[in-house]
Amino acid sequence: MESCDFDMAKAAEMTLALMALGIHDEAEFDGERFARVWKGFDWGVMNHLHEQGFLADPANKAKSVVLTSEGLAKSIELFEQHFCKHP
Repeated sequence: MESCDFDMAKAAEMTLALMALGIHDEAEFDGERFARVWKGFDWGVMNHLHEQGFLADPANKAKSVVLTSEGLAKSIELFEQHFCKHP
């Protein structure tokens, strides 16, 4: 993909949408929902999502990363927008 002018924002949006498929644990803390998602995505994109406030810091030894409350809501919203059939 060397000829591609990479759009980090689009890649981050699609990654966040696909993260909804990998949610394996959800919890509530101080009235906010959080979820863990498997780390199977590009590190640059995950760091971008972290900088945007959608993920906790992905640079750790865990095999999953935490979607923040905002990230969880946005992940589900984007998944439904891009991948669900609407009548």
